[in-house]
Amino acid sequence: MKRDHNEDAYLNDDELRLYVVADGMGGHAAGEVASWEAVEAVHGMVQQGRERIEAHVRLPTEETVASLRRLMESSIQAATYMVFGIAEQDPDHRGMGTTITAMLVAHNLAIIGSVGDSRAYLVRGERTWQVTEDHTLVQLQMKAGLITPEQARSSPRGNVITRAVGPRDYVQVDTFVVPIQHGDRYVLCSDGLHGYLDTEEIGRVASGSMAESCQAFVALANQRGGKDNITAVIVDVVEIEIE
Repeated sequence: MKRDHNEDAYLNDDELRLYVVADGMGGHAAGEVASWEAVEAVHGMVQQGRERIEAHVRLPTEETVASLRRLMESSIQAATYMVFGIAEQDPDHRGMGTTITAMLVAHNLAIIGSVGDSRAYLVRGERTWQVTEDHTLVQLQMKAGLITPEQARSSPRGNVITRAVGPRDYVQVDTFVVPIQHGDRYVLCSDGLHGYLDTEEIGRVASGSMAESCQAFVALANQRGGKDNITAVIVDVVEIEIE
């Protein structure tokens, strides 16, 4: 409702089972460049790691799980190198960056990588929880006990990111391994959505079909202010490859 261009980017690749949301930042359209370049870089690196994915599907072990975590981390690091390199070559894009949250479904696991404050939620039955952790100043203050969650919601520093893909040539990537269950629903989104929602609302809004739920999320965020770009990717677990 407030912006005239979209700095978010996303990917749905059901064949590869890779899903990504990114929220770019930077002037002169640099934010949308950063987010799309990062999504493409992650997609390309995961495609190159198909053998690792297939090895896990054939025979899941602790080693194959660790390999998939490294694949997710290295894919986001590759995006970091790409975005940083582009910015170094173009003064108009200097300092650009993006948040990113990516999820790879392999056999009976969801491998999630995250930098910044785009989020992944898991809706399982009646429960909903946030899988990722925001890399923001407000989150650091809450963990240190300096502010309460209620104060965090109204903090003027709510949009200050402590980690992003691109401003430097390296970033620390969080990775999560979540055992999946039939009927799980994952919601990946930018802060243009989750900034207007409490966690307990996610499951209720995401109760329809995937398409209907995505539109409901966007409509609700716009109804509550729509000050930022709004992106939601919903992933349903409809089959599990467990022998």
